[in-house]
Amino acid sequence: MTRVGASVSPVIAIDRDEAKPLHKQVYDGYRDAILRGDLVPGQKVPSSRELALDIRVSRFPVLHAYAQLTAEGYFESQTGSGTFISSTLPEATLPSDDAPDEPSQGPSGNRPVSKRAHLYPKYPRDVAISGLGAFCLHHAELDRFPFHVWSALLARHSRNPSSASLRRIDPMGSPRFRKEICHYLRTARSVKCEPEQVMIVSGSQQALDITSRALLDPGDTVALEEPGYSLQRKLLAASGCRLKLIPVDEQGMDVTRLARCRAVKAAFVTPSHQFPMGSTMSATRRLHLLNWAQNTGSWVVEDDYDSEYRYDAQPIASLQGLDANARVIYIGTFSKILFPSLRVGYIVIPRDLVPTFESVRFALDIFPPYLYQEALADFLALGHLGRYIRKMRQIYSERRTVLMESLQSEFGDFLEKHGSPAGMHVSVTLPDGFDDVEIAARAALHRLLLWPLSRYYAGEKPRHGFVLGYGSAPAEHIPAAVKQLRALLID
Repeated sequence: MTRVGASVSPVIAIDRDEAKPLHKQVYDGYRDAILRGDLVPGQKVPSSRELALDIRVSRFPVLHAYAQLTAEGYFESQTGSGTFISSTLPEATLPSDDAPDEPSQGPSGNRPVSKRAHLYPKYPRDVAISGLGAFCLHHAELDRFPFHVWSALLARHSRNPSSASLRRIDPMGSPRFRKEICHYLRTARSVKCEPEQVMIVSGSQQALDITSRALLDPGDTVALEEPGYSLQRKLLAASGCRLKLIPVDEQGMDVTRLARCRAVKAAFVTPSHQFPMGSTMSATRRLHLLNWAQNTGSWVVEDDYDSEYRYDAQPIASLQGLDANARVIYIGTFSKILFPSLRVGYIVIPRDLVPTFESVRFALDIFPPYLYQEALADFLALGHLGRYIRKMRQIYSERRTVLMESLQSEFGDFLEKHGSPAGMHVSVTLPDGFDDVEIAARAALHRLLLWPLSRYYAGEKPRHGFVLGYGSAPAEHIPAAVKQLRALLID
């Protein structure tokens, strides 16, 4: 029998004024919990001494109850392991005669939720299959991650945690980790920062949430890229912001169009590798954007998405590094570089805004978890991150080359390809008359997952196409997947 759970004491109501003996109250409490399904076969039972201490009775009535439950087949003992809920229960499907009637747990009556809740996107219940297929989006290669190094770092900090780290309550995060992030960002991204400006968050989505709460009020106007990151759009709409959609072309957000908009409080951009079109914002537009922010007193929120991987030249310096007036809030994440479930990111905050961001963070979840921060601080300090990025840059470059050559071979000019040689995805657009959502639904029937481009548009005239990831698929799998795509579109 599989043993499950821990020996946690169940809720047993002991009434010392009741005529029922204490051992019968313990017996009934266990039997009712078993028949309700609160305790499951194989679950360990606390020792008689532990339960007696928990419910504050002497050990003798507990021993009596345990003996009766064992005799009737509710409990079973294993020498050296303890006592467990039996794998073959008597009356397992029958209700207890002594169990009190409990109110139904089903929905009833009026059950109002907030209007804001309806503005958030529905969670896709089939998200578990998103890791399948050659074109999987937002997933890095996992097989080459140095898990032996990562596990050793986690073990080290699990075995020997400092008392200060275990007690620390700092909304900004681990000082040591923030120092290592500063070293990394100054070198790799030309970000101007000090450790006291860095806040550790659980990924870029929380970074956006904290930033919007710190800077924006309901009714404020914000400028977003069109097409752009749909979760960002939903989050800001749910916050009560008015959304201005600014078109994106091969040079990034059209700053001239942005400048025509009135009273924009903040512009949200992905200048290094725009999602989903993959363009890199030109130097001219970067300077125009910073001038716009300074002249209007607006903020620029830079999500440095996919900035680590550029294949035709050195990575381009961050927008924040060009900012001489502290108008840029810089957001980054380790989850996309390393593995999605890591959920560790950061915000680089202008010095004068740090107290505001601290207050928001403290009210939301007080401070970030300790263990991953300390392990990641070592991962950076010992050079593992730099080596991993250099290795994966070569691998992703090869995959992108295979994808682009396969698309050209199978489609020629039928599909228009977009984006600079960077990141872990390529977007393609379809000729007029094709419905990317319908095609993606047909592809899924053949175990080919496609991300429709039209879903990243909020305007009335979306372009149709696909966002093709290549981060998690071996290069040799890509040509066959492109042939599958051709069969759906042309053959």
